[in-house]
Amino acid sequence: MLNRIKELENRANGLEPSAAVREIITHQARDFAESFLEKLPEINTFEPNTGQSEFLDEPFSEDAGELPRLLETLETAVLKEGIQPASGGHMGYIPGGGIYPAALGDFLADVTNCYSGVSFASPGGVRMEQLLVKWMTGLVGFPANSGGDLTSGGSVANLTAIVTARETKNIRARDVDNSCIYMTADAHHCLDKSIRAAGLADCKKRLVPMDEHFRMDAVALEQLVIEDKTSGLRPWLIITSAGTTDTGAVDPVATIADLARQHDLWLHVDAAYGGFFLLCEEGRQVLKGLDKAHSIVLDPHKGMFLPYGSGAVLVRDIEWLAQAHGYQADYMQDAKIAAEDYSPADLSLELTRPFRGLRFWLPLKLFGLAPFRAALSEKILLARYFYEQLDSTPGWELGPYPDLSVVAFRFVPGQGDADAFNKQIVEAVQADGKVFISSTLIDGVFYLRLAVLHFRTHLAQVDYLLHLLKGLTNELGTQYGEQ
Repeated sequence: MLNRIKELENRANGLEPSAAVREIITHQARDFAESFLEKLPEINTFEPNTGQSEFLDEPFSEDAGELPRLLETLETAVLKEGIQPASGGHMGYIPGGGIYPAALGDFLADVTNCYSGVSFASPGGVRMEQLLVKWMTGLVGFPANSGGDLTSGGSVANLTAIVTARETKNIRARDVDNSCIYMTADAHHCLDKSIRAAGLADCKKRLVPMDEHFRMDAVALEQLVIEDKTSGLRPWLIITSAGTTDTGAVDPVATIADLARQHDLWLHVDAAYGGFFLLCEEGRQVLKGLDKAHSIVLDPHKGMFLPYGSGAVLVRDIEWLAQAHGYQADYMQDAKIAAEDYSPADLSLELTRPFRGLRFWLPLKLFGLAPFRAALSEKILLARYFYEQLDSTPGWELGPYPDLSVVAFRFVPGQGDADAFNKQIVEAVQADGKVFISSTLIDGVFYLRLAVLHFRTHLAQVDYLLHLLKGLTNELGTQYGEQ
């Protein structure tokens, strides 16, 4: 047996490259990354699918590969098709970030393999994440006894918040049919998924009417709550948005918070897209009342420009999180005894988790807050500039003036099908490839969407889009009787 163990050890040591090999492959990966970033301003933001991903179908082998060849496969099969999320031309959906020091944070977190799930395993790693949560709770105005967790994104963060609300409000299985949840039709689809995953699919979901700016109508909300109470039902949860995906609308959270307190409802704010605009003056003017919520979701991979996989859930009282997500396992007794404060595993759905804090902490410390504030102000002003440029151009129909950095717009030709016309526009923009925008349906009407949030998106990209749209409407307009 000892000989067999030694033989297996020798083979397994292939997983531990020598210092010399590490230096070579690290340089190769770094050179690839540098080449990508140098070429990035010149490559298209969108390329159609031509089947390049089939190069990935080569079967896994017992034999070792060569990193340069694998990097070629990465470039050919992954990076040459679809949306280029690292590009400043990405102005569709809600763009993610990808600031460079965050990648260094992930590299160091992965090499050290720090486990930040429990304080016993890494007191420093947990403290780093706790300090980030504390900074965010301070940003939204929560009290000192609040808490939260870093998550993989807004979907898990929203699920965590809804489970916490369910437990704190003591909604048991027998209560579900009689309980009411309030949200608008523009609430993010992950909230529906979270409601189902939390066992609340049979709750009575009330879609609250919106005003002309696509914000929740607080008067209509209160009327629905009173009607449900009068009917013997149990209203218990209001879900608001601080920046919807469709239009960027910010619900009147401060007014709704007063209503929630009066009727004893849990108020949740999905601020995954918009919450970090609190860092800039333009955002603070719009984002009122978040400090009165019971739970809030933020996505650092949106407003803090981190790579995808960065979310956060914040709850007004850390005890609510702990009571909803606490656990007990005999094999974890050492960690439990040693812990003085709550660990992330006590406050979330996860036990095994990556060290998410370093990708966030490192850029904040390295850059300071000033460039983040400036970038967020810039994005709001770019959206307003785009809106005003189209508003002064005949033929364009615009959604509401942007609360934050999303603009809904469409061109209305003199005759013919406006929806078909705008579908041609978005397809032509994507075929051009230099910039990327998306589309949506608002009250069944086809709209184009601009979402300015990428840290590499500046005036040049917005002006390019405006120029492109002008050319496309002139070109396509001849098909619709435009002069």
